[in-house]
Amino acid sequence: MTGQENTSQTAFQMKDDSYLLEVNNLKMHFAITRGIFGGVRGYTKAADDVSFFVRKGETLGLVGESGCGKTTVGRCIARAYEPTAGEILYRRADEAVVDLAQFKGSEVRPYRKDIRMIFQDPYASLNPRMTIFELVSEVLKVNRMATQQEMKERVQYLLERVGLRPEYMQRYPHAFSGGERQRIGIARALITYPRLVVCDEAVSALDVSVRAQILNLLEELQADFDLTYLFISHDLSVIRHICNRVVVMYVGKVVEVANGLELYANPMHPYTEALMSAVPVSNPRLRDRTIRLRLAGEVADPSNPPTGCYFHPRCQYAQDICAVEEPPLREVAGGRFVSCHFAEDLDLRGATMEE
Repeated sequence: MTGQENTSQTAFQMKDDSYLLEVNNLKMHFAITRGIFGGVRGYTKAADDVSFFVRKGETLGLVGESGCGKTTVGRCIARAYEPTAGEILYRRADEAVVDLAQFKGSEVRPYRKDIRMIFQDPYASLNPRMTIFELVSEVLKVNRMATQQEMKERVQYLLERVGLRPEYMQRYPHAFSGGERQRIGIARALITYPRLVVCDEAVSALDVSVRAQILNLLEELQADFDLTYLFISHDLSVIRHICNRVVVMYVGKVVEVANGLELYANPMHPYTEALMSAVPVSNPRLRDRTIRLRLAGEVADPSNPPTGCYFHPRCQYAQDICAVEEPPLREVAGGRFVSCHFAEDLDLRGATMEE
């Protein structure tokens, strides 16, 4: 560690000792260029002033429509992207707090083993020219974290732990099904024994039956390896099953944060209400209780968002103030946050809850 890095570690504090990660006012803006000289003509605000926290050992869900910025946030946390602005405070194993957003280049490397990702597409995320052993152990080899024998033993153990036979190590990805490939991706994410795993739509590309198996496996691994998950998904049924708390995003902004059961039963933001109305109900006797809310208009353009509340052009409860004043993300109850001027006044309908 450099002296400069040690100085930065003592400069940050989190609001609560139970937090493993705290994201404050995170922004990720992508430049829109044109012409052969690449002149910048604007920015796409994929993540715009995002704030939330993740407690040690919990599973935090990050939900929203496609294009809302949830994957961008996950990749900023894993430092696949360098954020435009904001803080990504991370509590190390020695309890020192660092801001991952400030790190450049090789400064990020020591934290690659602590924060890992499971990707959405089990086909595209595995190099077809590498054996399973090479894929899973690559991060150990590149960072010189283990000897060849140690890598072999660790890969063998993790393959068994995710439900694959260790003799598969010398096979190539084409020999495996989608569910088996995702198990390989999980083993690859766990090879460094991380503390935080970002699951980016980790089951959305899988068949329903395989999806349930992978979710159960993730829950088992969380208990066995003392993992914390940031679970990114657009599937509200999956989020309800696996997540302790949920962060709802709309066009790059956080609109609501709540305990999972509270969010589903009693949403406080109109956008969350619309999402809850889309939760599928498997019991046919309860389907007549569900009223699907269909939002008017289109999702706002993140490169040219509306003034005020980004959701106001589609909101049936919008008033004049919504078009001119952006509502702050504020705490309305213990641990519950919402970005709506009229959150306390609205009586919103939750998802149909099945017993």
